Amino acid sequence: MTEQTHDDEAHGGALGSRLNWLRAAVLGANDGIVSTAGIVVGVAGATGDRNALLTAGLAGLLAGSMSMAAGEYVSVSTQRDSELAALALERRELKEQPEAELDELAELLERRGLSREVAREAAVQLTERDALKAHASVELGIDPDQLTSPWNAALASFLAFTAGALLPLLAIVLPPAGWRLPVTVVSVLAALVLTGWSSARLGAGAVGPAMVRNVLGGALAMGVTYAAGTLLGAVGI
Repeated sequence: MTEQTHDDEAHGGALGSRLNWLRAAVLGANDGIVSTAGIVVGVAGATGDRNALLTAGLAGLLAGSMSMAAGEYVSVSTQRDSELAALALERRELKEQPEAELDELAELLERRGLSREVAREAAVQLTERDALKAHASVELGIDPDQLTSPWNAALASFLAFTAGALLPLLAIVLPPAGWRLPVTVVSVLAALVLTGWSSARLGAGAVGPAMVRNVLGGALAMGVTYAAGTLLGAVGI
């Protein structure tokens, strides 16, 4: 187990935020790899035409990246709206009933293990320093200075998906016809090993099972789409 440094402990919130972004980036790239690989391998089962493969791969890349970006934007915007509404309510309560809010903060700190006297003193000091930030952190679990930007989240998802999708797209169109499918399959499975390892490390989980799940999921997706493409190609659809 990796020893936690004092700096990690002091900046736990920022570290946790960075790890969440990294996990999201890895998972976005993983989605790009699997979904685009499924598309191009499925098309490869029906035809070996390079233009058809490129068109299908690019369509999958653009559709997937835009869908990921839009979904992340909507999700984070909804979360941000809820946080802003909660902060506005807290701001109004602090203005209208400061004593009651001070008592509430002291009670919350006491529930976290502080003695009544220490909790009261801490609540007073935190309120004098920044009442809204203190209540947002202790009561709501929100840092008013670090609200997530939906535009940043959307851009990150778009880039992560695109980066992952480029691998199977290039692997299927660049090699000679006879090598396209094996190169794509090997490249995709190797990339899934890497993303499985990365997600497990970032999430402090078991590396082996994460990699196996990732590889099996990707292999299953490619196998199913290739079989479907081969069947459709055989019947002339």
